[in-house]
Amino acid sequence: MVSLNPCTDAILAEVADPAQILAISHYSRDPRSSSMDAAAAARLPSTRGTVEEVLSLRPDIVLGSTFTDPATTSAYHRLGLRFEALGMTATVEDSRAQIRQIAALTGHPERGEALVARIDEALKATAPPQGAKPIQAVVWQSGGMVPGDGTLIADLLRRTGFTNFAAARGLGQADYLPLEKMLADPPALILVAGQTAETGRGDDRVLSHPALKALTTTKRAPLNPRLLYCGGPTVIAAAQRLAEVRMNLPGTIRRMVEGSSR
Repeated sequence: MVSLNPCTDAILAEVADPAQILAISHYSRDPRSSSMDAAAAARLPSTRGTVEEVLSLRPDIVLGSTFTDPATTSAYHRLGLRFEALGMTATVEDSRAQIRQIAALTGHPERGEALVARIDEALKATAPPQGAKPIQAVVWQSGGMVPGDGTLIADLLRRTGFTNFAAARGLGQADYLPLEKMLADPPALILVAGQTAETGRGDDRVLSHPALKALTTTKRAPLNPRLLYCGGPTVIAAAQRLAEVRMNLPGTIRRMVEGSSR
């Protein structure tokens, strides 16, 4: 099997025998785009995904994306390769289904079930106290872009004790939340998921704008942008990070949340 995107790379590495993996995508070798452990990615061969390169590997199955160029997909079919197009997962349920699909393709469905069980355990462990009041949070990416409803991170926010501030205001996937609107109607929490989440250098002008200092009751926390898009094992890391942020919120917000559960 050959995998052509980092989301399927991470799942394939969990459910396949190493000998079954002819190549993962080159994205998983780059810490900025990888969704899997760096050491695990380094142990596997990689490909840049050209048709010629993939064909030379002689795979039985190519795991691609629904965003793959139709001409490329057609070329795989003409060359006799089985091309499986997998979409982005918008919910945890989607992720479970995708894990099971890939595990079935490898011939190891039991490994898929084991990964699903780990995800379910992580979600149970990171769920908020019963009856706790959700915390308004906005995931703010470079340039002020936000994920709206119908996204995996929106589902994970809900499961870990937050409400999606952007979705509640009618914003969709990859919409932009202007700084002025943020200042006029601030959330309780800004999850900074831009370059500053990794570098800490304030290298995104919107995310580090001095005007944000006026939001004295709004807290900020970094969220690695690699946790936003992929299902599979990434769900575990994302849920754990969101729960960590929730548990580390200052006393005023924590008391409001914990007090409402009593």
